[in-house]
Amino acid sequence: MEKLYIVYWSQTGNTQAMAEAIGDGVRETGKEAEVVEVGSASVEELKKAKAFALGCPAMGAEVLEEMEMEPFVGEVEGFASGKKILLFGSYGWGDGQWMRDWEDRMSSAGAELIGGEGFICQEMPDDGALDELKELGKQMAQS
Repeated sequence: MEKLYIVYWSQTGNTQAMAEAIGDGVRETGKEAEVVEVGSASVEELKKAKAFALGCPAMGAEVLEEMEMEPFVGEVEGFASGKKILLFGSYGWGDGQWMRDWEDRMSSAGAELIGGEGFICQEMPDDGALDELKELGKQMAQS
């Protein structure tokens, strides 16, 4: 069975909760979901995948987490062309600029964004956001 990867970085648990909801959506389609922290993720597995998800909250001045996630995303840019990627993350301030920048990077690298854009929520996702993330997980599974 094809395994679908949901790779994330989370500091407070908000982005992890989002990742788990996407994984639940994938599983509801009967496919296998691997929800994994970026530090344990395999670039080689993502290279083989048609679709995968990447999640990171806004950090600092609305940027990706710089020690683990940024270098990982930099590697993904090198093979993103033709991939379907679901981007997601939470934020506590700002207006979502980090996600718009991330969307631009992945689109410029040739990726197709699942859902047409990244999914963001402020702080901890509520039930409505979790339901939307499950639906996005289902979309990813059907890609």
